[in-house]
Amino acid sequence: MGLSSESINAYSVLVGRPEGKRPLGRPRRRWEDNMKIDLREVGYHGRDWINLAQDRDRWRAYVRAAMNLRIP
Repeated sequence: MGLSSESINAYSVLVGRPEGKRPLGRPRRRWEDNMKIDLREVGYHGRDWINLAQDRDRWRAYVRAAMNLRIP
């Protein structure tokens, strides 16, 4: 079973490192780092968020909760 270029691109977005020059101060955050921070803010303290995302109903509930934090 081969991997398609689409799945490889999606994986690189999930766990890849940001490109470019690092700004002064703290290092750039990856998309994965932002997801972990948002999930912690809405009460998910599990370690494997990728498995959580496989359960679409639970994932959707956490994403909606995180989005509601961002709305003033």
